[in-house]
Amino acid sequence: MEQPITRLSYQEKEIILIATAHVSKESVALVKEVIEAEEPSSVCIELDDARYETIRNPQAWEDTDIVQVIKTKKVGYLLVNLVLSSYQKKMAKQLDTPVGGEMLQGIASAEALGAEIVLADRDIQTTFLRIWRELSFWEKSKLLVSLFVSFEDDEEEELSEADLATMLESDMLESALADLRKEFPVIGQILVHERDIYLATKIKEAPGQKIVAVLGGAHVPGVTKEIFNEHDLTAISTIPPAKQSTKIIGWLFPAAIVALVVYSFFISVDTGWQQLSTWLLWNSGLAALFTLFSLGHPLTILTSFVTAPIGTLNPLVAVGFFAGIVEATLRKPTVHDLQHVQEDISSLKGFFKNRVLRILLVVIMANIGGVIGNFIGGADMIRNLFA
Repeated sequence: MEQPITRLSYQEKEIILIATAHVSKESVALVKEVIEAEEPSSVCIELDDARYETIRNPQAWEDTDIVQVIKTKKVGYLLVNLVLSSYQKKMAKQLDTPVGGEMLQGIASAEALGAEIVLADRDIQTTFLRIWRELSFWEKSKLLVSLFVSFEDDEEEELSEADLATMLESDMLESALADLRKEFPVIGQILVHERDIYLATKIKEAPGQKIVAVLGGAHVPGVTKEIFNEHDLTAISTIPPAKQSTKIIGWLFPAAIVALVVYSFFISVDTGWQQLSTWLLWNSGLAALFTLFSLGHPLTILTSFVTAPIGTLNPLVAVGFFAGIVEATLRKPTVHDLQHVQEDISSLKGFFKNRVLRILLVVIMANIGGVIGNFIGGADMIRNLFA
């Protein structure tokens, strides 16, 4: 295979882009060879601070406080990270190469040479949250389902030469989410194009006259183009606030529920209690049922049933928050759970067996059940009024 190297001249700097596949032994060898031969002043790596720490110390995330993750509302972020990490680990295992080997080699070669290491990628949480804020509730739900279907484990499937060639043309995030990009175009815009701009800016701003950049193959064409354009990174480095319409709907729905109940009591006390019971049964019942589907502890199921109305009337606190805290308290993850979460996440059986994953599943499923219960319960209340 011809060496995937692109040479650019920007102002007085020589920039060398290395297109890599993130789980390829050939890419690891190429990175070492180029850095040693070119002796650059700076080596740019397609990592942010968080992924840099993870790749240097893969076991560090095992110290994650699952309760704190729930409290800070980072369940979805952690789940997506675990799914992508599992995908990458599976690919690396099939090719018998370390996860992120080419990035580790770039770091090692830069340190041996005394070159400055530049972490050139945008914070991964910013990337995910920018995508998340652009999706509607139903798109978010569909995306989560699609992720788990896409990453279902298949031990017998081996990577072919064509698969490796495809991986060389895309970075790990894009490769993992390739099918989803077709259904959610915003993912491609934020995941690839915005990061092309960010990477290009960081690379050309790296110190020294000669710069080597280790990139996933998908970014080389975009970075090559954007290096010669001027950009203000502020707009793509910040997490946009939640849409005003989302905030309004978030408070409008509980207000509508309260208004329906109050109006029903004006009609008659019996009607009021009937309407209140209808809403509570749908809202609490489905939240508890979805928690049961997640194999939550009996007390967790009861918690979902009791706290679901609180999550409806106060959009800032969801039912999954309470359910997740209770599940994490009653079934604390073991060392074994933490050590095997990346393997277990790739199969449905492992998802229910691993306590860490089951806690995350409880949070998400309780929230989904509560939301569905709200819609059905609200519709049933309106139907009763007209009846």
